[in-house]
Amino acid sequence: MATNFIKIGDHVIKMVYESEKVFFLKNEVQFRNVTKQIDLEITIIHEFSTPFTDYNVQITKEPTKITYRRSDYLIEVDPEYKEATLYVHDELALKHAFMNLYSSFINYHNWGLLVHSSCVIENGRAHIFSGQSGAGKSTAAKLSHPRELLSDEASILKVTDQEVTVYNSPFNSELDSSDLASAPLASIQLLHQSLQNRKESISKSDAFIHLIDKVFYWEHSDEETRRILHMLQQLVETVPVYNLHFQKNNSFWELIS
Repeated sequence: MATNFIKIGDHVIKMVYESEKVFFLKNEVQFRNVTKQIDLEITIIHEFSTPFTDYNVQITKEPTKITYRRSDYLIEVDPEYKEATLYVHDELALKHAFMNLYSSFINYHNWGLLVHSSCVIENGRAHIFSGQSGAGKSTAAKLSHPRELLSDEASILKVTDQEVTVYNSPFNSELDSSDLASAPLASIQLLHQSLQNRKESISKSDAFIHLIDKVFYWEHSDEETRRILHMLQQLVETVPVYNLHFQKNNSFWELIS
């Protein structure tokens, strides 16, 4: 077994995994000399026999552990999210299991949200592109070049009463993110492909409803649900949300900048 230390968001994570299996997350920050307290220890086992069939995740809560089971992975984590074991079938299962675990970890600690979106930096401030499947999150990220990218699939948001910060995400699908660690979130753009560019402000209540299903979230308790909804409420109270109707070129940035 091999050991490595990575940083995601504010968190230092200890990774223990089979040395013959190459574990990686895109643009991960690695440490050799760890001076900060370890927030989460993860052991990865590549011994899960069944492949992916669907996205259904079954959750079981016991006194000493919580389990998340999908057809191609199994997560076992202690109730305080300090130590976890991931049993995975392949690299796809590993990525999705890790996203599941990290999302549940930051939710449990009331730190923030993992949101299905891309995120681009303009003049030192972050702008998130989200929407329904196929709305164009990755397309908007590609069209935003040469602006720096923080994510193209899953954005890591730290949510407080004062501000929302987006962190560099290792959970990217196609594009490589920048070396920038984080940036304050200036806006959320809900995407709609169109023949004309147009931006519309939406109310906080509508924004809340539209963003609920964009959060990576595996419910297993009423308390967890309350934490998610509270942070989502903080998000829409702090950051303006718009409907962005955009052409497939970079001219839509004239409406954001």
